[in-house]
Amino acid sequence: METWDALRARRNVRQYRPEPVPVEHLDRLVEAARRAPSASNGQRWDFVVVTDHEQLTELATVWRGARHIAGAAAAIALVLPEPADERQLLTDRFDLGQAAFAILVAAADLGIGTGHSSVGDQDRARELLGVPADRTVPYLIGVGYPADRPLRPLARPDRRPFDEVVHRGRWNAS
Repeated sequence: METWDALRARRNVRQYRPEPVPVEHLDRLVEAARRAPSASNGQRWDFVVVTDHEQLTELATVWRGARHIAGAAAAIALVLPEPADERQLLTDRFDLGQAAFAILVAAADLGIGTGHSSVGDQDRARELLGVPADRTVPYLIGVGYPADRPLRPLARPDRRPFDEVVHRGRWNAS
């Protein structure tokens, strides 16, 4: 898929077909994350790829918006060290957002659906993933083939109108 098509086809997927995602495709997703831009090239992130069904089912309990993880073929946990200060928190979260989006676009390019979730129960997430106590797991990304329909560019995405969100030169409230 072309990059523009992958961007237009990407959507949140919360129900997945039962077949596994090949390891080489999962590796490609985390390689995309690893190559994402990072403030001062800090690369303070780590990624935990989970494919075990029981572990996915348990991970689905770490946040009310994570239920879809139980039905995913895999999940990628995005991990950060505890920040030293507010600035580092901001740059780390921005970097992790870029890494997450790289995963989402790379997945769409392969026809793989993704659905993200925050993590509320950090202690449980660290326990399930074996993550050290000085790290947090801000987000999980469910990965799998969409159960409803394949990914393809959306003709009418559910987005605010272009002219409503784009301002040229300065803000012009209507």
